[in-house]
Amino acid sequence: MDIKVFFSFEYSDIWRATVVRSSWLTIGKVATGFADVAEIEDITRQGHAALKHWINSQLKNTSVTVVLVGRHTCSSQLVKYGIEKSIERGNELLGIDISKIKDLKGKTTSRCGHVPKDYPFYLWNKDDGDINIDDWIERAAKVSENSRKIEKTTI
Repeated sequence: MDIKVFFSFEYSDIWRATVVRSSWLTIGKVATGFADVAEIEDITRQGHAALKHWINSQLKNTSVTVVLVGRHTCSSQLVKYGIEKSIERGNELLGIDISKIKDLKGKTTSRCGHVPKDYPFYLWNKDDGDINIDDWIERAAKVSENSRKIEKTTI
């Protein structure tokens, strides 16, 4: 199954998010929602509208949105925006706690909560994310695909 995934995360978790993204890419998958630091800083300087436009463009042709949850994710307006837009477009969602992935200094943080609510939620370290991320996303994609089939038959 060819799946294109949008990864949503609070910018302060960029290191941890990169660990997750790298794990997904090493198995030959396509990820969006990532940009290098210079690009993100440039977009940020352009303001909130530019960041929302960037999120919208990254969501195109995706079917699954993975919310990477760290210490500040719950208060991020841009993560909330990405979740709302993902739901609007019919993406299936899942959350992954990335707070226990060590940063460059070997430190971990706490998780702000369970985001997004009412969707599958996994713990990267405890649930062996580096091994299981493909299965988690495949399951979400199947739910999304089945939902779209049901919508088409009920119209």
